[in-house]
Amino acid sequence: MDRGLFTVPNAISVARLCCVPLFLYLLFGAENRVAAAWLLAALGATDWVDGYIARRFGQVSEIGKVLDPAADRLLFIVGITGIIIDGAAPLWFSLLVVIREAVVGVAMVVLTLLGMKRFDVTYLGKCATFALMFAFPLLLLHAGSERWQDGIWVAAWVFGIPGLVLSYYTAVAYVPLMRDNLRLGRLERNERTRQEQGT
Repeated sequence: MDRGLFTVPNAISVARLCCVPLFLYLLFGAENRVAAAWLLAALGATDWVDGYIARRFGQVSEIGKVLDPAADRLLFIVGITGIIIDGAAPLWFSLLVVIREAVVGVAMVVLTLLGMKRFDVTYLGKCATFALMFAFPLLLLHAGSERWQDGIWVAAWVFGIPGLVLSYYTAVAYVPLMRDNLRLGRLERNERTRQEQGT
């Protein structure tokens, strides 16, 4: 496993983070919802690109396993918060997504500080993120006044509702994983402590 910092997947993750201010500028500075929507969709799609490259070319790294989901969550929360302010998506839907992301994110940070062993995002979790990262750009596109945008509404909910349900399902499924990995992390930490004291 490549544990280096300078890998193509990590560069893609950093580039996604750097595009967050650009999204906000397009949405609020340039007031260009269409461009902001396309950028958000493209950034969501690259989540699969960096993961594929990492696995296909053996560039999986420890920093990447942290950086990729962190980029996902930051992009998600900032993007959706911007859309809430813009009013392009229903408030109830946006808040449910943000609350889920915030709770899971805080739980991950706190439990990691308490010694939880890190674990990979599940495939279903990736699917939920993928669906929602297309639902919100579609809702943003629908918010315009052009006639062609009317048909976007149905497509947005085709991605949005399954994505929301799946995201909460995976959040519940993470609970036993968090519990088991917290116990495992503490056991490994205690074992290392015993080994260090024995030397």
